[in-house]
Amino acid sequence: MQLNDPQHGEPRWESEERRRLDDELIGLDRDDPEVQAFAEHLQRTHRTRPGYTVEGYLSGVGDFADSANRAAGGRRLLALTVVLLLLLVAAVAVWNALGFVLATFL
Repeated sequence: MQLNDPQHGEPRWESEERRRLDDELIGLDRDDPEVQAFAEHLQRTHRTRPGYTVEGYLSGVGDFADSANRAAGGRRLLALTVVLLLLLVAAVAVWNALGFVLATFL
């Protein structure tokens, strides 16, 4: 349950996050693309979510996909390699499970 900020009608955690972000960006031009990218980076680093839930795992995968899309060169190739290895492991696990089921019932 999120408590609303009585002045603005927005969730209190949003106003606290915005206030913290304003404190960290004092003296910087808000219209500068580099400052906007830095503000997005700060929001990502300060984001908290449950770690041992399905939502936590899925948001972690989403963060990995977003960072892989922003990467270039060797880092992008490394992220692609990690994804391909994970898919290969999943395919082998499904193949083994299918073989076990077929061997059990046939």
